[in-house]
Amino acid sequence: MSRRGNNNVRGPTSALTEFLRESGINPAFIARRVATRNQGPTNEQQPVAGPSINNGVGSSADNGSQSERAAPDATPGAQDESRVPLSGYVSDQLDEPEERSPVKKTRTSKRKVTAAAKARARKKAKEDGDYQSSTDDEYTALSKGMRTMGATGNSKPPVGSFENCAKCKKQFTVTRYTVAADPPPGYLCHECVKAAGIDPFKKPVAPKKRKLNTDKRDFVNFEERRLPTLVSLCVELVSKHIDDIEALGNIGSVNMDEISKALAKNRSLNSQNAHLFYDVRNKALRFYDATHLTPPAFTTLAGLNPNLTHLHLDFCGRLTSPVLECFARSLPHLTSITLLGPFLVRVEAWIEFFRSKPSLRSFRITQSPRFDSNCARQLAESCTKLEELQLREVGLLSDEFIEPLCALPPLKVLDLANPGIGIDEDGWIKLLKRHGRTLETFNPSWHTGFTDAALRRGLGKHARVLSELILEGCESLVDEGVARFFRYLANNTDEQESVEGSMDTTDDVSRVEDADTLNPPLRVLSLARNYVLSDATLTALLEHSGPSLTCLNLNGLRSLSTDALVLLKCAVGLRRLDLSWCREVDDFVVKEIVSAMPKLEEVKLWGCSRVKGNGWAGKRGLKIHGVEPNAGRR
Repeated sequence: MSRRGNNNVRGPTSALTEFLRESGINPAFIARRVATRNQGPTNEQQPVAGPSINNGVGSSADNGSQSERAAPDATPGAQDESRVPLSGYVSDQLDEPEERSPVKKTRTSKRKVTAAAKARARKKAKEDGDYQSSTDDEYTALSKGMRTMGATGNSKPPVGSFENCAKCKKQFTVTRYTVAADPPPGYLCHECVKAAGIDPFKKPVAPKKRKLNTDKRDFVNFEERRLPTLVSLCVELVSKHIDDIEALGNIGSVNMDEISKALAKNRSLNSQNAHLFYDVRNKALRFYDATHLTPPAFTTLAGLNPNLTHLHLDFCGRLTSPVLECFARSLPHLTSITLLGPFLVRVEAWIEFFRSKPSLRSFRITQSPRFDSNCARQLAESCTKLEELQLREVGLLSDEFIEPLCALPPLKVLDLANPGIGIDEDGWIKLLKRHGRTLETFNPSWHTGFTDAALRRGLGKHARVLSELILEGCESLVDEGVARFFRYLANNTDEQESVEGSMDTTDDVSRVEDADTLNPPLRVLSLARNYVLSDATLTALLEHSGPSLTCLNLNGLRSLSTDALVLLKCAVGLRRLDLSWCREVDDFVVKEIVSAMPKLEEVKLWGCSRVKGNGWAGKRGLKIHGVEPNAGRR
């Protein structure tokens, strides 16, 4: 049975459909309109199209006879609804035909709708994106893709062709922004379009989308501080009454250090409030952020603190060569100096400083692009009591530094990380042969020349009291080579050396004589950003130094398996642990590790997407970094 039978069942309709029905626009009306337009001005009688029974197959006479047979039984309205275009296109007749009597009643009732209701219907249709302005016919308006055609209906000339302007008659080149003349025909050149006040580059405004009916809620993205913090109030008060600060009595070195940190956090340390930290009795002075201190302020620092033995200045970018020469003259008892960012100090100033400080024991600089091998040579000649050396992020650090560095007295701390050029394998072996037996802290991070051979033949052979080892970003290291190094430290034997034959009898004798102090377990170890290191390295280092480790950094060792990570529970003395970007870390692994480490204070888990913090994150006194709120969700 056909679904187009007479029934009174009607489904919901949109506002546009209701509006078209009220205006008398229905499929029959559209069919007549299209048929009339296709016929054109002619005096010939066209046959009336009737419903197609054979899908358009058959003569027009058959269709005409069928239409005549159906005429006596159908009402005029039904005949109108049954008419279709001659082309046979019936996509406009998608709605179910309805009985005339209910429709007539509906139309009669709809005539009572006020103009305000019609306006609301039009507005709703516009929001739905279905309504077009009255200037465009709902069924005959050009699509958006056809608007690139001219006003006469002809296609737009190809880009790059020549056309004559419809207004000024000048020849111009057609571009994608060429505008059709209004009124047509023709196109306008760029000057005429500009004179008419039309912007050819303006993009068409997209129709406004209907807003969803959602609850209006205020989302606060950041907290606006309407009241100053207590720290800022204290810093401001101390800075304001810097001359009367002595009325507080003895503040103490611990409190002074906390005030210095607070000033550095706000970057509030300047030439005025820096006097708070000056005292002729000072033995040590540290500024965590000296960005705003000018060269005269540094000179004043040296003059008001003549008994300093330890000086630490971070972010001292304004420290110049004359200031360093002033330090050499005004600080006769200086034995330790640490500078972060002394960019402006030249070679001559460094050499003069080293000549005036023969008792210097610790020299640490970071980011000094002008420090060269001549400075290192003068350091070795003058500072014969040096114990700690840090040349981090020195752009000129290369193999030329090997000879002067080997001329230094045996060092306890050697930090040559982040070089501009770098030291090769042979240079490292020479350095470790000279300083390996006394080294307590060693950092060759980010040196491509630090290889497995330098690690085994340099540090493995000569290290005796090493407790802190930083091996970050050493891309020449491989998993098996590092694992062999730790196994050698644990067993005092190297299975590879017997094959290579590079160890002589003298070294074996010395190893037996120093068996009591040979290869102590490490306390601090960092293997961050060595992406090729895997389970063999972790297993070997835990076998050698597991119980004694207090700080371990495995950031970026993405190849570590779950079985190897669980072995970390043997490091019961750990206080700080970094497992960031270890992809196999999950809540079960972290829970087992944390439960076995009673002294653990800080754990970093950046990039561990499988960790949600369930079952272990509530441990008292444990700081957790990097656990995302949506971690582990799929």
